[in-house]
Amino acid sequence: MRRSEVICAGWITRLGALALAVLTAGRAVAQQEAPARVVSMNLCTDQLAMMLAGEGQLHSVSYIARDRRASAMAEEAEAYVTNHGLAEEIYLMQPDLVIAGEFSTQATTAMLKRLGIPVVVFPAASSLDDVRERITRMGAVLHRKDAAQDLVASYDRRLAALRAEVTERPSAVLYYANGYTSGENTLAGQILTAAGFGNAAVEAGYGSGMKLPLEVLAMTDPDAVITARPYPGASRSEEVMDHPAVRAFREARVGATMTDHDWVCGTPYVLRAIEGLGAARREITGSVE
Repeated sequence: MRRSEVICAGWITRLGALALAVLTAGRAVAQQEAPARVVSMNLCTDQLAMMLAGEGQLHSVSYIARDRRASAMAEEAEAYVTNHGLAEEIYLMQPDLVIAGEFSTQATTAMLKRLGIPVVVFPAASSLDDVRERITRMGAVLHRKDAAQDLVASYDRRLAALRAEVTERPSAVLYYANGYTSGENTLAGQILTAAGFGNAAVEAGYGSGMKLPLEVLAMTDPDAVITARPYPGASRSEEVMDHPAVRAFREARVGATMTDHDWVCGTPYVLRAIEGLGAARREITGSVE
């Protein structure tokens, strides 16, 4: 090989290494920059993103975010493009970040990843502490850490005030479609406890995701039965909540109805659920606190 050819090959090698270094550095910088066009495809991440995103940063939320029965921020969601969690639909939005929940369509998230779109998956919250963690994580994902810290501080202050010691804890049962109940290791169960109630189902030996027979419900004789709000349309699974025994508890005692949009997601709106139950507890105990 002639000397000129060796020199040329050497320069090509150096240029290639330089180009690779520039490309790697560019990717590192891009990863450090805040995402400018974000799509959320899960009801709970929708709401956290709407609370924390910067101006113009969040492009799309799931269509469920506009459902007033399920979403605590249905009105705010009107300001965003909606999506139905379809890979083709979301890809055409050209996002630089997609946020999903663990129960979001896995085929969609897998396809988006294969197409080179960053996807962050948030697990569902199962405790009041999880709410704090989800806020903090969303702040990190969106590069909005200061806003997240402020929201966490506000959440902690309000939760501490709502958890103020109560002198009397009436008993209550969470009762859903098909007779399911919730235990202590669930978001709903912790909302109940934070509001000052004792979970009668847990005391009877029924934990999370277990069916509580009507006979056991009657035998526990709770001070309150808390049921979910029925959805429009016929559903045999919800018929149990209209059973004469359940109606009798509602009429003779305090019967509270969950506003699903405040209970379902690990967001600061759980505080509103606690406030509502706190009012029901004070009605039972006659406390003014």
